[in-house]
Amino acid sequence: MKAIVATDYGPPESYTLADIPAPRPGPGQLQVRIAAASINPADVRIPSGEFREQTPLTFPHVPGNDFAGTVSEIGPGVEGYRVGDDIFGMAVPRALRDLVGGTRPSLSTGALAEYAVVEADTPFLTHRPAGLNVDDAAALPTVGLTARAVMATAKIRPGETVLVVGATGGVGTAVLSLLAADAKAIATAKPADAPLLRELGAAETIGYDPSEYPSAVDAAFNLTLPGDQLTGIAATLRPGGRLVSITFPMTRPEWLGRDDIDLHVVFDMDGKLGGMREVAADAEGGRLRAVIGRRYPFDQARDALVDFARRHTTGKLVVRF
Repeated sequence: MKAIVATDYGPPESYTLADIPAPRPGPGQLQVRIAAASINPADVRIPSGEFREQTPLTFPHVPGNDFAGTVSEIGPGVEGYRVGDDIFGMAVPRALRDLVGGTRPSLSTGALAEYAVVEADTPFLTHRPAGLNVDDAAALPTVGLTARAVMATAKIRPGETVLVVGATGGVGTAVLSLLAADAKAIATAKPADAPLLRELGAAETIGYDPSEYPSAVDAAFNLTLPGDQLTGIAATLRPGGRLVSITFPMTRPEWLGRDDIDLHVVFDMDGKLGGMREVAADAEGGRLRAVIGRRYPFDQARDALVDFARRHTTGKLVVRF
């Protein structure tokens, strides 16, 4: 089969489209023929070597977490799935096992390939509803799970003001669709992206410089800045406000420069705040939206990874097989 492969630590420009053996499912596993996949930060940051001490890789490494596809083979002991079922979900390449939860972890051989093997018994995999197309299903897993977890953690009340830093990314655009009904969202963006964010529900857009940040907001979501660089965001909060962050390194309270706000770092790798079934239900019901910034054919998948790393992108980048 063909797959995107990193043969050593390096930038996405060094990845290749290679022929490698198709993985076969073992007990409790599914083989999936991938129809579409989307790009996430780990697809370029982990193979770069940035975290090689925490998460050492073995090579060749096939990146890719989020996918939609069709079950093509079933291993022994699998229940609830049949060959031909359309499914979607989030599964972390096996080399990143230490990053996922201890209960029913969702692991794979890498989704940027024609075939992948995934674990069947995980909350991060489910059937794709008929009303959810393949591209949207591939775009939704990580951002849908994360956006729902952020909202569940923040407990936003009607009428509150929320600063969203990183609003143009996959998680940010998904969060705005969930925030729109209840809160006044102030979103960071480039001027060209402002119309899209307003369409998604942002009440106001501002630039990225902390000098443009508002003051006395009820909650702030950090969806993009490194976790040790959040003093500017923390300064926007009223006393008792909530700061919710999803980035590495995991933010420590003493890094924020104030002790009168509530800090929440969201890494729900066990699905305690909801899994793929809940994402599917919210998407099918119109409550959760995947914004796709650009689509790439599979033979241009490396371009998608390079664009993600080097260019300002909006929403999700989807690779179509």
